[in-house]
Amino acid sequence: MRDMGSLSTGAGLLLGPNDPPACTTITGEGSAPMLLVCDHASNRIPASLGGLGLSEAERARHIGWDIGAAEVAKALAAGLAAPLILAGYSRLVIDLNRAPEEATSIVEVVDGTVVPGNLALSPQARVQRRAELHAPYHGAIAATLDGLRERGVAPAFIAVHSFTPALKGTARPWHLGVLWDRDPRLAVPLLARLRAETGVEVGDNQPYSGRAGYGYTAATHAGTRSLPDVLIEVRQDLIADAAGARRWSALLIQALTDVVPAALAARTV
Repeated sequence: MRDMGSLSTGAGLLLGPNDPPACTTITGEGSAPMLLVCDHASNRIPASLGGLGLSEAERARHIGWDIGAAEVAKALAAGLAAPLILAGYSRLVIDLNRAPEEATSIVEVVDGTVVPGNLALSPQARVQRRAELHAPYHGAIAATLDGLRERGVAPAFIAVHSFTPALKGTARPWHLGVLWDRDPRLAVPLLARLRAETGVEVGDNQPYSGRAGYGYTAATHAGTRSLPDVLIEVRQDLIADAAGARRWSALLIQALTDVVPAALAARTV
């Protein structure tokens, strides 16, 4: 196998001319006072990394992306008339919802699977991934928020993720999770609104906690701008097909429509 750590920091060495961009911005109508982001929208690997030494089946597992999250995010963007920024590459290359200097931003082993292309990476290869994937994605988010601010819009910040029905033998009963840290303006009313739905199990900072390092994107962009924010998790088996994505997106569209206006009107924390 090729030396995955031998890439230099020269421009264009990670993403070649036939690779898609690091992220995609969908503006659509984009008239709602919200910004949607999807950190783990894709399981794509840059051609230069040779699939990171993993099979296509391995890359298609939850370790490579948040299954169904991109479809839900796109449906939310369309239904809410909100702009959306989608990550273009797999979390296995670099996790965009982690600080780039953290060891967990580029994993060597995940859910029992060794990622050969991430073993013994050189510092130059790490810098390359940050420069060509992490920085452009977060730059696009910052630029979109700056543009909204210039128009006098301080939007709600909504990150869309998905989670596995079970992990390491432990079942996860929640249909949805609402992750948040210190700002309750959006998360607390959204929790209440979703829990009012019959038969819907909603986790408060479950199956992950927004207070335990799982909210880097929101903290970086919403937290520094005092924007109400939330990270929404949807269980992957519920949105693995188009019908499921439509059903849960419709529920979330209505819930967010109900609670976002008051969250935006609330005083900053």
